[in-house]
Amino acid sequence: MDNKLYVGNLPYAATEDELKGHFSQAGTVTSVALIKDRATGRAKGFGFVEMATAEEAQKAISMFNGQDFMGRTITVNVARPREERPRNFGDRRGGGGRQNY
Repeated sequence: MDNKLYVGNLPYAATEDELKGHFSQAGTVTSVALIKDRATGRAKGFGFVEMATAEEAQKAISMFNGQDFMGRTITVNVARPREERPRNFGDRRGGGGRQNY
């Protein structure tokens, strides 16, 4: 089992320190990352918590999945590996610029 956990349905007001404090009840938290929108900087409502051991990660899932955190029922499970996405910047052949033929 992996030590990195996906945490979903987080309140937008949650901070990384609050999340770390909450998950430290299950063991040693090695990292916390709340995902934010690049354009607005606003939290997207999910993040990742990495525990020190697989046993602590499993304990955190057992303790917190489906439980209340700051008024919201959160989802906690093992994070899937990040999928590589093609760097597609769209079709650059037109749309908006003046074209000289």
